[in-house]
Amino acid sequence: MRSGARQSAATATVHEHITDAVKTPDLIRLDGEVVLARFETMKVYAALGAVRSLLRRGRVVPGQTLVDSSSGIYAVALAMACHRYGLRCHIVASTTVDATMLAQLEILGATVDKMPPSQSLRLDQELRVRHVRQLLAERPDFHWMRQYHDAVHHEGYREFAELLDASLPEGPLTVVGAVGTGASTGGLARALRESGRAVRLVGIQPFGSVTFASEQFSDPEAIIAGIGSSIPFGNVHHELYDTVHWLDFRHAMAGAVGLLRRHAVFAGLSTGAAHLAASWEAARDPGRLHLVLGADTGHRYTERVFTRHAEALDPAGLRPRPIASLDALRPPWSVMEWGRRAAPEAARLPEQGGAPAPVPTVEMQP
Repeated sequence: MRSGARQSAATATVHEHITDAVKTPDLIRLDGEVVLARFETMKVYAALGAVRSLLRRGRVVPGQTLVDSSSGIYAVALAMACHRYGLRCHIVASTTVDATMLAQLEILGATVDKMPPSQSLRLDQELRVRHVRQLLAERPDFHWMRQYHDAVHHEGYREFAELLDASLPEGPLTVVGAVGTGASTGGLARALRESGRAVRLVGIQPFGSVTFASEQFSDPEAIIAGIGSSIPFGNVHHELYDTVHWLDFRHAMAGAVGLLRRHAVFAGLSTGAAHLAASWEAARDPGRLHLVLGADTGHRYTERVFTRHAEALDPAGLRPRPIASLDALRPPWSVMEWGRRAAPEAARLPEQGGAPAPVPTVEMQP
């Protein structure tokens, strides 16, 4: 440093609301050309973008109540968005909602209706959706957010795309993330492609999900919240995806524990699954930048995953089974070039030529 020169001090942004801070990810370089976008809760982008759009278009007004069925990170994201914009929040949650999340929701002013215990995830969600419909019948002024079907949830990810365009070097990019509702991966990939960037989209699925035709399998240990579905989701646009990886719980656990052990990053199971898949993808295409979407932290999985770290498989020894057709799909880890094709028949909504769905939304895990 030149004598007498002043060293610039680091600066930080003073945010007007916690949602502005929470929605901004930490961008962390992992191995080589793999970068992790690690969020406290990525769904703040979906909730904030949706609420702002609904207010702007007059579909909801300040003081109105927004309702949805969720026991995951979307519930807290929606409660935070409502807190910011003077809206009321009503969450219909599974009986399995954890105490930390329930406390946050209640302190944020959300009304939380916990459903009684049920014998299956499908029945649990059926009960929740029936309750939402009952609430709407009793209170027609409530607005049902429908995070799985209303395309308004894609809009917030345009802001994330702008952040990435400004932060990452120019050039082709592979985005690797859990499919879930389809809003984060689909909304981000579409926005990046519209900006002119060449984007390859890699989706992560659990076995047992109808979204990409693995519903004939079951994974008894699967607790990967929100990355799959047992009926069609309207916000999943299959024609956006280039490649799909299906991973079981053990492989997702290996990815999550390996991420913490190797990079000191404490993130959820869906991030672990995406990290494992991205490492394999990057090894096949070493000159291309790969972005892993880390939707949330690992706190919800402490007891069921991280305290069992001694059981975790070594990621270095894991490889997927490449398949050319869905007929060859097999656990524990398969990968297929999806090629931006249309949805499989079972994943289509009735208006898309699919069979009528018994209920509108069912998560793999609440």
